[in-house]
Amino acid sequence: MIGCHLSVAGGLHHALVEAAALKLECVQVFTQNQRQWKARRLTREALDLWRRRRVARRPVVSHAGYLINLAAADPALRRRSIAALRSELRRCEALGIGVLVLHGGAHNGAGEAHGLDRVIRSINRVHRGLPDGSTVLCLETTAGAGTTLCGTLEHLAFIRRNVDEPGRVGVCLDTAHLFAAGYDLSGAAQTQDTLQRCEAVLGWDAVRAAHINDSKTPLGSRRDRHEHIGHGHIPLEAFAEVVNHAYLRTIPLILETPKAVAPDGRSWDEVNLAVLRGLLE
Repeated sequence: MIGCHLSVAGGLHHALVEAAALKLECVQVFTQNQRQWKARRLTREALDLWRRRRVARRPVVSHAGYLINLAAADPALRRRSIAALRSELRRCEALGIGVLVLHGGAHNGAGEAHGLDRVIRSINRVHRGLPDGSTVLCLETTAGAGTTLCGTLEHLAFIRRNVDEPGRVGVCLDTAHLFAAGYDLSGAAQTQDTLQRCEAVLGWDAVRAAHINDSKTPLGSRRDRHEHIGHGHIPLEAFAEVVNHAYLRTIPLILETPKAVAPDGRSWDEVNLAVLRGLLE
């Protein structure tokens, strides 16, 4: 199922209105400002407007804020990150959102092993504080720049294998990030091989969502730069393998491409959606 990340400017429900206009099968939103720690309270009015516009057959994914770093060596930042993530999960529960996507964080020079251990312990603390939560926390594949974690499938598998409640932790693949991290999507055969590797390392049951983005930077660049579909380094035949994959086509496939007006006057979301829909078999 194909959708987009949409703005919630003017109210969370506005994303659902736009999703309907674009005929999306799924949608992704931020439930709060992604670059601030403090979140506005979800008012009864906001919840009512959201529920009124919500369509059961259109899954909603949320993306967590960018300040959260569960791998932080600084205990104060880690405590703040844990509290912020717990708050985001509570918002998802209130809104009936089943998946929350999170960046794995950065170890900032402490080393991968220490960083991964902190992520695991932090997730366990988050979940202990929300014993009855149903929203699945999905760690996203990253481009692997600097000291960021989750630039390898093995990082993600290791975290899931070692948390106390693996059923509450999933994975969100990102095509641009995978490509930048060195996972080959340069053709149909290469993409098939990469998807087989995802299955072997993670198991498809772990993958609950995927971000569908082209990459402005070449294979293995370790730079996270999204591009419009068919305008970057990932060819259309690779995207065709993804959107027609027997399992992936059943989960939310979310465009996170740049927002702007295309040369033909349409929004780039409309253009990118048309390209992906044209690849469906």
